[in-house]
Amino acid sequence: MREDSYIFRNKMSVIALFRSYILPPAKDYPVNALLQLSHRIDALTERVGRAARWLVLIVVLISAGNAVMRYTINYSSNAFLEIQWYLFGMIFLSYSGYTLLRNEHVRIDLISSRLSRRGQAWIDIFGILFFLLPMAVAIMILSWPVFIHALQSNEMSNSAGGLIVWPARLMVPAGFFLLILQALSELIKRVGFLRGRCPDPTAKDDAPTPEEELAQAIKAQKEMT
Repeated sequence: MREDSYIFRNKMSVIALFRSYILPPAKDYPVNALLQLSHRIDALTERVGRAARWLVLIVVLISAGNAVMRYTINYSSNAFLEIQWYLFGMIFLSYSGYTLLRNEHVRIDLISSRLSRRGQAWIDIFGILFFLLPMAVAIMILSWPVFIHALQSNEMSNSAGGLIVWPARLMVPAGFFLLILQALSELIKRVGFLRGRCPDPTAKDDAPTPEEELAQAIKAQKEMT
C-alpha cells in the first residue's frame, strides 16, 4: 500500500513538473492567437482611420477650389462634384470599422445601460453575431458582382464629364470587409473579457480628447482676455 502511494506521488510530481515547464500557469501565458489576431485587426483599422482623415481635407480643398473656379473664371465640371461624392463615400465606409473600434456608434441603452459590464458584453456578442455580421457579410457579397460588372464594362457616369464608376462600386465591398474584420475583433475581445483574458473593450479613458483640450484652451484664453 505504501509502495503504491509512493509511486502515485512520484507520478503526480512528474506531471506537476511537466506542467510547470511545458504548460505554465494561465496568467503566464502569452496573449492567445485570437487576441493577437484582434490586436492586428485593431492596428489595421487604426491605420485606415488615420489615413482617411486626410480625405476630409482633400474633399474640402476640392469643394473650395470648385466654388472659386465657378465664381471667378466661370468654369466647373461634374468630375469635381463626383470626386467629392466618391471621397465622401470612402470616408464614411472607411470610418465604419474605425468608429466600431472606438465604440462610438449610436447606442440605444434602454436595457444594456442597466446591466453589468458582463451583461453588456453578452448583448454585444449577440448583436455582432446575429445582426452586424450577417448584415455586413450580405452587403459585401451582394455588392461584389456589381463592382465586377462595372469594372468589366468600364461603366461611366451618366453625367457629362463624369468619372468612371467602378472605384465607387469597389468602396462598398471594401468598406464592409473592413467592418467585418473589426466586428470579428470586437467579438474576440468581448469573449476574452468574459473569460478574464483582456480588459473591458468598452471602457473609455477619462482623459480629455484633443478636441476637448482645444476647447478648454480656447475657453481659458477668452476668460483671460
